[in-house]
Amino acid sequence: MFRRMIITAVVLLVLLLITAAGLTYIYNGMLEPIDPAAVEDYQVVEIPPGASSEIIGAILYDNGLIQNQFVFWIYVRQSNLGQSFIAGKYSLSPGMSLPQIVNKIQSGDAYFETTWFVIPEGFTVEEIASILDEKGLIDNELFLELARQPSESILESFPFLKEVDDHEVKYILEGYLFPDTYEVYPDAGEEEIIRIMLSRMDQIINETYRQRIIELNSTIYAVLTIASMVEREARVDYERSIVAGIFYNRLRTGMPLESCATIQYILGETKEYLTFQDLEIPSPYNTYQNGGLPPGPIAAPGETSITAALYPEETDFYYFNFKYDGSGEHYFSHTYQEHLENINKAEVNIR
Repeated sequence: MFRRMIITAVVLLVLLLITAAGLTYIYNGMLEPIDPAAVEDYQVVEIPPGASSEIIGAILYDNGLIQNQFVFWIYVRQSNLGQSFIAGKYSLSPGMSLPQIVNKIQSGDAYFETTWFVIPEGFTVEEIASILDEKGLIDNELFLELARQPSESILESFPFLKEVDDHEVKYILEGYLFPDTYEVYPDAGEEEIIRIMLSRMDQIINETYRQRIIELNSTIYAVLTIASMVEREARVDYERSIVAGIFYNRLRTGMPLESCATIQYILGETKEYLTFQDLEIPSPYNTYQNGGLPPGPIAAPGETSITAALYPEETDFYYFNFKYDGSGEHYFSHTYQEHLENINKAEVNIR
């Protein structure tokens, strides 16, 4: 009798161990992702303030993110996390395990919506402000005021801005807000967006470029000014270094730059054909009337134009004019007489 009781107890114990092992196996399986292949299938789930673990488990289960609400509750109780969940929106996927989901909500790694914006090469500060204003990211007037006179903290963070002579420039930040694709939080604000764009320019002007600027006996300010004119004058990339070389030739010989792009900057619009009256507008940016560089950049140059300004083509051209033949190219001339002949060619193309 006693022996039979021992055997029965052993059998029951074995059954209990098998059952426990089976339950543990099932429990651990319930902690695994619903669909390991759906790692990138993110969805935004909102956890309301004050939600209990039961409510959170129901939300996750209803959204197809966990296999079982009861298992979620057990895991939370075992981990002693019941009171440590942080309300908010979370980006979760069926490819995440239950512990990964719990850890994300418990750590407050919340999802924040972002906004993308694209700044094309050659845009002015005012055009940049217009894009950002249309997207509801900035107040146009506040942004332009900061572009005109950046805060002291911005000037301290980006020392290259101190090269700018702020007495004649329209905007200190003109030409320094790098044209690119950006992702920001909707509430980033004017100064934060400016800092992001200036940081991008700081990355573009890397150590190699800075060393090249020293070799040219120049400054970031001067290089960006030339690059901005190249950006607005040249329409095909392979001409940019030639246009830059012509500007350097003119500067070296004391010839006025006579850049139509600077006149368009004064006018505040891009005119296909400039008049003689346009060329006579009194302004420090008028490179037909004033020698040397304009007071500062006239647009945001892309990296190709910056590279062209740093490594201009050695050429004996001194003039260029647009072909107006649909190619986007220019005629290049050595002498003023050749330039006049090329102007006649362009007029034939126009007709």
